[in-house]
Amino acid sequence: MTSQQQLLEQAESYLRAEVAPKAEAIDRDMLALYQALLGLGDRALLALKVTHNSSSSQETIAHRFKEMVARYSGALAFLQTQHQSASAMLASSKNRGLKQEYLDRLATGDRLLGIAFSQLRRSGEPMVKAWPVNGGYQIDGQVPWVTGFGIFEEFILGAQLPDGRAVYGIVPFSESYQEGDRASNSSWKLGRILFTPPMSLAAMQSSQTVSAQLESWFLTQDRIVVIRPPGWIHEQDQKNVLNASFFALGCTRAALDIIEAAIHQKQLTFIRQAFEIFDRELRQCRSAIFKAIDKRESSELNAWYTQALELRAWAIELANRCAHAAVTVSSGAANSNHHAAGRVYREALVFTVSGQTTAVMEQTLQRLTRSRYYR
Repeated sequence: MTSQQQLLEQAESYLRAEVAPKAEAIDRDMLALYQALLGLGDRALLALKVTHNSSSSQETIAHRFKEMVARYSGALAFLQTQHQSASAMLASSKNRGLKQEYLDRLATGDRLLGIAFSQLRRSGEPMVKAWPVNGGYQIDGQVPWVTGFGIFEEFILGAQLPDGRAVYGIVPFSESYQEGDRASNSSWKLGRILFTPPMSLAAMQSSQTVSAQLESWFLTQDRIVVIRPPGWIHEQDQKNVLNASFFALGCTRAALDIIEAAIHQKQLTFIRQAFEIFDRELRQCRSAIFKAIDKRESSELNAWYTQALELRAWAIELANRCAHAAVTVSSGAANSNHHAAGRVYREALVFTVSGQTTAVMEQTLQRLTRSRYYR
């Protein structure tokens, strides 16, 4: 089996040679993003938590890989993570039929899956509901965000059941209609899934993010990935609160790459000094995050979560400060639509809110409003 280090070296070689020179196009053009994603698939890099057996190995390599991809293209990092998450969920499913159909084809991108269950985090009336019916579940509701329209063929949808549990199942990622008597259930209506046009976004426009409307959609038993107990997603949010930090760490390194290039271009001592300060802080932040992840299972969750939130906010703030610094050293050129500093600055915006919960929002604001100097 290819070692972790060899795999990551192979990935970085591809990202440096094929993705980095096209990062601006990948940020804006769906086809360029799709081709970059297939390039990861050609190297069997699209299901790392499926292809690596040890749980600790899976987690470590997934984090390092996410950070690496985010350094070279935020749009590619964000999109491939959707597929990686879907792959991991499917790998842990008890649905043997789905696993047999998908697992061997996920790493190579022969099958591409998105995800759509962030709406389960919202309080109040569920946005997507499921009701048990003969042979499966009826799904109704609106999904506010689904990424990868025109790229992913299907996505794993999360819908809340009347008893508070959530059912996750695979549905088409294209306008779809159902006909028939739904297992002789005469009360069924015509089922359909509709999508809005892709949203106009400040960053990662190529990711093709849309909203979905499901009306009387029949999710058959054989398409169910898993059913989770009430509150499961919130518990996972606590355990996995540091996962999205690797987006921010990769974005920080992308900003430092720009600053480092400016050192050689402008030959100004204060730029080098700023780079060294930021670089040291990035290494400290990254090390602290990995140490916290290593201690998670042996720590009391609430105490660990409090510390993890602080580290997550640190990574977010650091990415934004470094992205701002990249804009600063790039001067007026950063305001060009096609300048790397502007793209990285916009990516920092996206990674600030990726996987955001109320607790992450609060901690981020506390970090941002903390006074640094006293006069």
